[in-house]
Amino acid sequence: MTARGWFLFSLMGVVWGIPYLMIKVAVDAPLSPSMVVFTRCALGALLLLPFAIRQGGLVRTVRTHWLPMLGFACIEIIGPWFTLTDAERNLSSSTAGLLIAGVPIVGVVLSRFFGNVEHLSARRMTGLGLGLAGVAVLTIPHLTGGDARSLGEVMLTVLGYATAPLIAARWLKDVPTLQLTAPCLALAALVYAPAAGMSWPSEVPSASVLVALIGLGAICTALAFVAFLELIKEVGPTRATVFTYVNPAVAVAAGALFLGEDLTLGIGAAFTLILAGSVLATAGPGASSGAAGPGAAGPGKATRRVAWSTRQTSRADGRVESS
Repeated sequence: MTARGWFLFSLMGVVWGIPYLMIKVAVDAPLSPSMVVFTRCALGALLLLPFAIRQGGLVRTVRTHWLPMLGFACIEIIGPWFTLTDAERNLSSSTAGLLIAGVPIVGVVLSRFFGNVEHLSARRMTGLGLGLAGVAVLTIPHLTGGDARSLGEVMLTVLGYATAPLIAARWLKDVPTLQLTAPCLALAALVYAPAAGMSWPSEVPSASVLVALIGLGAICTALAFVAFLELIKEVGPTRATVFTYVNPAVAVAAGALFLGEDLTLGIGAAFTLILAGSVLATAGPGASSGAAGPGAAGPGKATRRVAWSTRQTSRADGRVESS
């Protein structure tokens, strides 16, 4: 993976590891899940729409790609953000973050239904296995409290998070990042506006809640989505979701810093497994495997490594065919 890919991967590991803590602060205020999702989406849309409009051609982009954009908005934002937020009314932020780490495994399975767009070598499968083992070490001690509905809601969130990148990579890879993100966030805000209005708080929330909402909208939504879609273009949809193995570690660390949770030897071991798994699972195939898997050069065609460019989109292995 390129230096750019590692930067985006590291950024996503952090900025989508802290929303669980912020969501927990908001729903414990208590704010309704609809209110939290609306505020997050509305702020993100307000920050990104001016830049998307400035690029030009936003209306044309929406008209041309409206169906997959609608699917992406529903499966990545409108559905999962509500189910995750509602689940955190009963689950701890750490538990929610730990369960979301199942996204890469689900993504690997679902990728087969989208044409098996990425080659999964033994090295990458080993990485996925190590990451899953690390998640298990973190998850087992935390799977207490909550109820079956909340756990089911998180599982629905996992399914959405695993499916949406595949949609983006297959049908939306030519759509500029801002022109995909901003309209989807705006649509989600419109969907939740009526419910948010009905549950609007009678008084201004505390400073900590306001900071949590601003952080959700500006950092964990606007900034994170731009980075996420660029990461999909850089490394492909399945490999892009592997940062969710780092998210639980960040979630647990945030809990220790802000909620006083203990850091144990088990957590240290899980960190090691998760990081090692992430390195292996996100590594590109070696030069010797250049003809293997979908997207490889055909018989008699050589392959060569090239620096990232916009035309590579989801060609995650960084190779192009030589003429």
